[in-house]
Amino acid sequence: MILVTAVIKPFALDSVREALSYVGIAGMTVSEVKGFGRQRGHTEIYRGAEYKVEYVPKVKIEVLTAAEMADDVVEAISKAARTGKIGDGKIWVTAVDSVSRIRTGETGPGAI
Repeated sequence: MILVTAVIKPFALDSVREALSYVGIAGMTVSEVKGFGRQRGHTEIYRGAEYKVEYVPKVKIEVLTAAEMADDVVEAISKAARTGKIGDGKIWVTAVDSVSRIRTGETGPGAI
């Protein structure tokens, strides 16, 4: 089992959800997060005053999937979230040793 985690721009969330649904992913976890990478934030003007936004709002998506589907999930997220501009985000893949469904006590791939 694999956990695919992606941090993307917030406006890309709906297209990523649709792309994941198309490849057969039935569920995901979404969190609103803040951070920065190479862009190091940006400046904005509010009511005539300029201020620096050091942490850029992002969306973190976590998808637990079977190992054979991991490449499809990464590709779907990447294609749906790519704008070609700085700040598109990151995707990383982590191996998962075990999973349990709390409601039924089911474990392993059947618990996904």
